[in-house]
Formats: sequence, C-alpha cells, structure tokens
Amino acid sequence: MSFEVLIAFSSASFLLALAPGPDNLFVLSQSALLGAKKGLLVVLGLCLGLVLQTLAASLGLGIVVTTIPTLFWFIKILGAIYLLYLAYLSLKSLRAKASLKQGVVLSNRALVLRGLIMNITNPKVQIFFLAFFPQFIAKDTKGLALVLQMIEQGLIFMLMTFIVFGAIALFAGFLSDRLRSQKFLFMINLISAILFVSLALLTLWV
Repeated sequence: MSFEVLIAFSSASFLLALAPGPDNLFVLSQSALLGAKKGLLVVLGLCLGLVLQTLAASLGLGIVVTTIPTLFWFIKILGAIYLLYLAYLSLKSLRAKASLKQGVVLSNRALVLRGLIMNITNPKVQIFFLAFFPQFIAKDTKGLALVLQMIEQGLIFMLMTFIVFGAIALFAGFLSDRLRSQKFLFMINLISAILFVSLALLTLWV
C-alpha cells in the first residue's frame, strides 16, 4: 500500500468509525453505565471481532455468508437475540437496589466477550468490508498479495476504530463518574434498554 493510499484509507476509516452507528452507540451506552475502564474492554472486544471479520473477508468467507440468505439471516437473528438479552439485563438493573459504589459487576472477560459477540453477530460488517476494502486495492492484485493487503487494511481499520471508540469510552466514562447518582443510573439503564431493542429491530429490518 503506497503512502498516499495509506493516508486516504486511514482517513476514511477514521471518519467511518466516527459516524454514528450501532457499535459506537453501544460503546457510549456501556461506558456511561459501567465507566471508562469497562467501556475500553468492550471496545477491545469489538476490535477483536474486527480481526475475525477481516480474516473472514480476506479468506473469502464473507462472500459465502453474504451470498447464502439462510446463513445471513441466521447470524442476524442471533445478533438481534443477543441485543434483546442485553436490553433485558438493562431493564433488570432498573429494579436492582445495589449501592451505586458497587455498580454492575461484570468480569473483564465478560465485557470483552460482550463486544466480540456484538461485532461478529453483525453480518453487515462483512458486506461493508467487501464493498469498502476493494476501493483501496491496486488493480490486478490477486492471490496471496490480495489476502495480505486486506489483512493490512483490516488492521488499520481496527486501529482507527480503537482510537475513535476508545475516545468515546473515555468521554462517556468521565461524565458518568461525575454524574453518578441513583437517578442517572436509572436513566442510563432505561436508555440502554431502549437502545438495545431499537438496534435489535434495526438489525432484523435492514
């Protein structure tokens, strides 16, 4: 990848990560609810998902997923079910009477897994990769060179995503640490539940 293409691809990836979408809204809600450090673990999970999505796209698995309607819909349904499960957890937290200092107890592994599942159950990421990446690949690039270039693009895209989503997590966590109260916690859980249900419906609709 030439320097000019690298700058163009990195800039486009940064702007795409910054544009409002399910993943950064997910990071925003989780970080506001759980704090910046926990939010960064969710971001790590999302980026690990991008690694898997990149490998799938570069090895041609993405084409299989996006051209088989049954498999595509199966993954979408799994994603919607998971989002509804997160909505249920948020609604359940509305009734919790634990102290604010104790907060929501989730292990680091569970938070990374939450971000990972959120990403890999979204087959539209594969469609995006297959449409976006080729725009920056040199003409007539084939075979191993094509695979390596797509992996390189995936790593750059993941880095840009981590930078943007990490900043969102830190900002939302910073605000939540200073605005934390019973009313604030209630509103964040309610908004998170509404957001997850909306994302689940959007996943099935689009």
